[in-house]
Amino acid sequence: MNLYSTLNFILASVPTNTKENELVFGRMAGITRYLYENLPSYEAAGYVVFFLVFVLSAIVYKLGFAKNDLTLVKNIIIYIFLFVGCIVLTFLALFLPMIEGLIVAALILIIYKTRLWREKREEKSAS
Repeated sequence: MNLYSTLNFILASVPTNTKENELVFGRMAGITRYLYENLPSYEAAGYVVFFLVFVLSAIVYKLGFAKNDLTLVKNIIIYIFLFVGCIVLTFLALFLPMIEGLIVAALILIIYKTRLWREKREEKSAS
């Protein structure tokens, strides 16, 4: 039995649209499940989930934790480590609501930054 026929046998024996798939999709978090069910392939869905986790993590970092006085090299290093950390968060995002939590965190930080900006503007115009 050569390698090609072995791979075909393995691929042919993988069940599709069975109770196992329904069980896995039933346990997935909301946005992740939506992406995996509606995108053309699981590989594309994985990349989209990773992209969402990375972008939302970068937004939360920028709004809540970033310092303005860092050099370009330090920012690049921070974003590289953020990228690596998002790989782990992507695995967690399969069955935990990571994307939903990051969206909520980003919205809270956007509201906070908007109110802070508005207060500074009012304070500046009062003096």
